Amino acid sequence: MQFKTTLAVAAALFTSVAFAQAPAGYPADYQKIIDAAKKEGKLVVYGATDSKATHPLIKDFSALYPGITVEYNDMNSTEVYNRFISEAAAGGNTADVVWSSAMDLQMRLASDGHAMKYKSVEVPKLPAWSMWDDKAYGTTFEPAAIVYNKRLLDAKEVPHTHAEFAALIQQPKFKDKVTTYDIEKSGVGFMFMTQDAREYPKFLELENAFGVAKVRVQSSTGTMMERISSGENLIGYNVLGSYALVRAKTDPSIGVVLPKDYTLILSRVVFINKAAKNVNAAKLWLDYMLSQRGQTVIANESKLYAIRADVTGETTSADLIKQIGKDNVKPVPVHPIVLQFLGPEKRMAFLKQWKETAGKK
Repeated sequence: MQFKTTLAVAAALFTSVAFAQAPAGYPADYQKIIDAAKKEGKLVVYGATDSKATHPLIKDFSALYPGITVEYNDMNSTEVYNRFISEAAAGGNTADVVWSSAMDLQMRLASDGHAMKYKSVEVPKLPAWSMWDDKAYGTTFEPAAIVYNKRLLDAKEVPHTHAEFAALIQQPKFKDKVTTYDIEKSGVGFMFMTQDAREYPKFLELENAFGVAKVRVQSSTGTMMERISSGENLIGYNVLGSYALVRAKTDPSIGVVLPKDYTLILSRVVFINKAAKNVNAAKLWLDYMLSQRGQTVIANESKLYAIRADVTGETTSADLIKQIGKDNVKPVPVHPIVLQFLGPEKRMAFLKQWKETAGKK
C-alpha cells in the first residue's frame, strides 16, 4: 500500500521550561492526562487530510504540548480505513488517532468497537449532530461543491441547483468534460453520492445525466481541480468545497458553486483507537482539535472550515451558513445512519446502478 508519512517533531524541551499546564477552563484533574502524555512522548495519527493543511495543527499542538512527537500519516480515505483495519486485526502497532473525511468508514470503525469512549471537555460547544456516543467527533464543516472553469463556461451556463447541473451536463459540449470522484476507490466520493441518493428525489436522473456526459472519475479532489483549471474538464461535481474555495482565491480559472437547493456538509471524523498505545496523547489531540484554539487554526490556517459556532473567520460554519442559508445546509450526521449503503449487498447494488447509469459509455 502506498502512503506518505510526514513527521512533525515538537521543539526541544529545555529542562528549565515547565511542561504545559491544563488549558483555561479545563477541570483541575486534566493535568494528569497532560503529565501522562508527556511520559508517552509520542502520538501516531492516520489521516486523510493533506499534510499542508495538517501542518499548522501539528505545529500549534506541539507549541501547546512540547515534548510530544506527532507522527502524521497522510493517506486517502480508503487507505486510512484499510491500513488501520488490517493492522488492528493483526494486533500490531497502528494509529492512536484516526481522522478521516470518509464519515461512513469512520462510523463503521467506531460502531464496530474500535473507538475508545472518551467524553471531550469541549462537548458543550459542539453541534449535537457532530458527535456519537462519546466515541466519534466531527471536526470540520465542509461543503460538497460544484466546481467549474470560469474561462470556458459563460456565467449564464453556471448551474446553481442539482437539477440545473443535471440538465447542463447533457449538452454536447460537456461530453467527456465532466468529472467527479471514483466512488469505487474514494471513500469520500462514495459517501457523498450515497447521501445524494438519500437527499435528492431525482437522483436517478442525475446518474443518467452523468452517463450522457460520459463522466470522468478521479480518486482525489486535487486531480479534479487540476483538470478543471486546465480546461481538460469543464465542470466537477461533489468536489470537496474546503479545498476548492481556497484554490479559487488564487486560481482565476476556478469557480465554485454551493447548490441553492441543498448543499451537503461533510465533517472530518476523529476517534481515539480503543487500543491506542499513546492514549493520553490521543486525548490531548482530540480535545485540542475540538477546542476554540484548535478550531481557530482549522479555520484560519488549515482552511478546512471550523465546526464551532464561536470561531470567527471566513472558513467557518457560520460563514457558510450565511452563504447557503440555514435551511439549505444539510450536514451529514456523525451517526451510524451513514452506514446504510456500506453493507456488502447495498454497496454492490449501489455500485451496480452507478455503472449501469453514470458509468455507461
